[in-house]
Amino acid sequence: MKSFNKKSVFAILLTAVTTLFNVNAQAKSVIEESFSPRQQSIISIAAYTAKGDLSKLKTELHAGLDKGLSINDTKEVLVHLYAYSGFPRSIRGLQTLMEVLDERKAKGINDQWGAEASPIQDERSKYERGREILGKLTGAAQDVAKTGYAAFSPEIDIFLKEHLFADIFERDILSYSDRELVTISVLSSIGGVEPMLRSHLNICLNVGITPGQLQQFVTIIKSTIGKKEAKSAKSVLDEVLKNNTSQRT
Repeated sequence: MKSFNKKSVFAILLTAVTTLFNVNAQAKSVIEESFSPRQQSIISIAAYTAKGDLSKLKTELHAGLDKGLSINDTKEVLVHLYAYSGFPRSIRGLQTLMEVLDERKAKGINDQWGAEASPIQDERSKYERGREILGKLTGAAQDVAKTGYAAFSPEIDIFLKEHLFADIFERDILSYSDRELVTISVLSSIGGVEPMLRSHLNICLNVGITPGQLQQFVTIIKSTIGKKEAKSAKSVLDEVLKNNTSQRT
């Protein structure tokens, strides 16, 4: 009887330890699949700016600075998004940031300016540099014949490579993954640009953002911008993840 009890106790302890290990592993997995507070702020700031909700943007700017975004980080988020939502939204975002910084300074809060963009040492043309960066982002060769809108309007292809992917993406204040978070936040918020959102969700996967994090992204869009925008973003994301899974099998 004593032997039976010892075996029973051992089995119970083993089950408890195994359960605890699995719970801890799952918790660790959730943490690793989650965006940092800084990244979550980048998403919300970009989304509110693109939507033109300056009241909520002001609140999120305060929160982002509290969570570790430097002034230059935050400026760069607002500058980057003009390529996707236009100068008016970008400038209104920058003006709101100026107001926030004045308010914080009046309260005795001295925010860190952070690093500035490094000088560009590459002597190649901006078109060549932009084409190389686009290749890194997409994981696809850029020396193929132009098709679609690039063939129809070669000038827009030049503008994209020289300005967007060289002038903007080349600035090292934000990482490629940070810039893609800004981009998909804007595209999800303005709506009606599903092909571009699909492309940039794929780029997100290429630059190290996980499927789990992209699912969290949809949740953040739902809580900040709304159910309609989140539903549309989720539909595109589901398609992207399904295609990526099919390609690996």
